[in-house]
Amino acid sequence: MPRIPLEDNFTDVLGKAQRGLGLSDAALVAKAGITAAEFAALKKGEIRDHPLRAVARALQLNGAALLSLARKEWYPEQPLFPRGFAMFNTPFEDLTVNSYLVWDNRSRLAAAFDTGTDCGAMLDTLATEKLDLRYIFITHTHDDHVADLPELASATGAEVWANELEPIDYAGARTFAENAHFHLGEVAIKTLFTGGHSPGQTTFYVTGLSWPLAVVGDSLFAASCGGSREHYADQLRHNREKIFRLPADTVLACGHGPLTTLTQERRFNPFFAR
Repeated sequence: MPRIPLEDNFTDVLGKAQRGLGLSDAALVAKAGITAAEFAALKKGEIRDHPLRAVARALQLNGAALLSLARKEWYPEQPLFPRGFAMFNTPFEDLTVNSYLVWDNRSRLAAAFDTGTDCGAMLDTLATEKLDLRYIFITHTHDDHVADLPELASATGAEVWANELEPIDYAGARTFAENAHFHLGEVAIKTLFTGGHSPGQTTFYVTGLSWPLAVVGDSLFAASCGGSREHYADQLRHNREKIFRLPADTVLACGHGPLTTLTQERRFNPFFAR
């Protein structure tokens, strides 16, 4: 698969934090102690060290991580899964969206996480690997993540599961509570509610593969996170309390952008780096 670009640039991160905190341009300029002209330059994508760090402090972002993102100095090292994991990236309007498969190597039982806009490659993988798709798990119900659900579900007969706080409008779909457990042979899947970007945004923590895996949907991206105007504080809190307390070697399978790892995000994500 070609290298997937980061979902957000530094101006996206600034915008998400500013909207989440409900700060006007004038209020943010005053809080950061910079000029309106300096802030306007940042919004246009100009990289100015002092104003950028000042705005980062005002927005409770990590300045060093934000500057690294602005200078395009970092791209996450991609973890390798010798078995039991596949990632799919499909176009949606002016962006792309990810979906995933995990499976148990012995039983050949599999689970899908979201569908993206075209499940064709996922169906090809199921056939090639001779897998039995047992579950389709929905991270959240935004259109780009579930666009091809009818095709995947009808083609495989898999059970469709979504968060009880955000049920999906699909005949026969079922809902799970937090800390629900599912099993595919030796592979275990646990639900963590990480709402904020959407009411029922769910992270699925998967063990039994080469690495511990968290399918985070739009809770978190490499060097960013999903936006939320009304529930920004909840989103950050859920990410910190549930995702960032997972084992350090956990791989993060994000709804957009490349794979990353918890260790890398602790250093390079402006929202969460310390």
